Amino acid sequence: MFWGKREKKEEQHQQQVVSETPTDAIPPILRKPFLQAIWPVLACGAGLFSDGYVNNVIGSVNTALGYEYGDIYTNSNAASVVPAIAFAGTVVGQLAFGYLSDKWSRKDSLLISTIILIVFTALAAGSYYHGDPVGMFNILTAWRFFVGIGIGGEYPAGSVSCAESTGELKGGTRNAWFILFTNSMIDWGFVFGAFVPYVIAAAAHNIYYSTIWRTSLGIGVVFPLVLFILRLKLKEPEEFSRNSMKHAKTPYSLVLRYYGFRLLIFSAYSFSIYSTAILSNIYGDSGPLTTVFGWNTVINLFYIPGTMLGAPISDRIGPRYTLVLGQILQAIVGFIMAGCYARLSHPSVVGAFAVVYGIFLSLGEMGPGNNIGLLAAKTCATGVRGQYYGIAAAFGKIGAFVGTYVFKHIASPDGDTVKSAQYKFYVSSSLCIFAAALAMLLPHIGQDTITAEDAKFRAYLESKGWDTRQLGLRKAESIESLPDESEDNAVVAESKA
Repeated sequence: MFWGKREKKEEQHQQQVVSETPTDAIPPILRKPFLQAIWPVLACGAGLFSDGYVNNVIGSVNTALGYEYGDIYTNSNAASVVPAIAFAGTVVGQLAFGYLSDKWSRKDSLLISTIILIVFTALAAGSYYHGDPVGMFNILTAWRFFVGIGIGGEYPAGSVSCAESTGELKGGTRNAWFILFTNSMIDWGFVFGAFVPYVIAAAAHNIYYSTIWRTSLGIGVVFPLVLFILRLKLKEPEEFSRNSMKHAKTPYSLVLRYYGFRLLIFSAYSFSIYSTAILSNIYGDSGPLTTVFGWNTVINLFYIPGTMLGAPISDRIGPRYTLVLGQILQAIVGFIMAGCYARLSHPSVVGAFAVVYGIFLSLGEMGPGNNIGLLAAKTCATGVRGQYYGIAAAFGKIGAFVGTYVFKHIASPDGDTVKSAQYKFYVSSSLCIFAAALAMLLPHIGQDTITAEDAKFRAYLESKGWDTRQLGLRKAESIESLPDESEDNAVVAESKA
């Protein structure tokens, strides 16, 4: 297969880069027993479960608030701001914690973001303002923004640490393990974010709306609280300890010249956050919450086969080609849905709608869902990886934040609801084709990409006159206290002799 041969050739090139790099530049990382090596991968990446849960549960919360307050809520700004405001907070968190994870600490940045997530998720569940619904909507909006900041911190600190920790695992499986503990965690969060409101709505007999949405939000505290305790035992990744710039002045001009183009290649979220709203539109205002939430759970379950089965494919043919394959297949299904939406939009065939739309989402997870984060986490040198990943992720979130507004305005001029829904799928599928073309501009990701990328960036810095002895400097160390490179080379040559 062409893709497999191409990936194998590029993998061999990366291994050649690593093998030709002086051993003092990239000392080998000692392999650990599997359970010891997988622990930091799990602890660093699994926090994104909260991202999936908190982002998806708000769709159900939005629906419940509409049922409870009627026109007071649906005609207010909160109806559109509450689901979207966490995206704005996430962008702030991604940029802020991207810097902190590079210049301060991967571990401590993770702990701070987890604390923020716990505190403000609890406050959001208890939102209240003197019995005034509009005031309560505003308070909920404010807390959701800070929840977003906590979620944003998980991306550069958690995903980057997870990527660096996979270097201690067995080659041939590193991409899959990264995916299983990052994007797959997000997807399981999506599933629970849909299923929990369904269970609570059933227990509340579809009438105690305040209990439904507050409890759904409050349960989001449990997982990060457990994870916080586990993360207290984490240590800094070995790659970060060796190649960080936390005690050196970062040469941003050189970084931008080397990585600037890659930062322009980004991907936005699709419109899965609106799956509840789409189902609610099919059933109308009379549909019970358990019915709407139940089908929403079914749809979100389709994320799981896409991400779980797609993970080993990323090791097999490479993340770049897996991303392209997933998006092309997703576009095909999206165009089919657009053409058949008139038949699929009736309550009598909601099962068929859920299956086809679920396949659409599943292919999205196999392609961009699994691999865009992997590409962002492994296509940059360790010293600036947190900031690089944070900026790349922020681009995607900004696109999603804008998309929450643009999505509603994609409509038929004559007000036809079926045509309006069809247009949304046409637009989304067209963007899949465009994103697949952009993906071909991204670099290859192999098993030793992080080590190879550090070696290539180190060589680039040296060619520009930047003293790479600053990489990995520890606290209280200075460049003057380190031996000159010529002395290092002399010692290495003597030891070989």
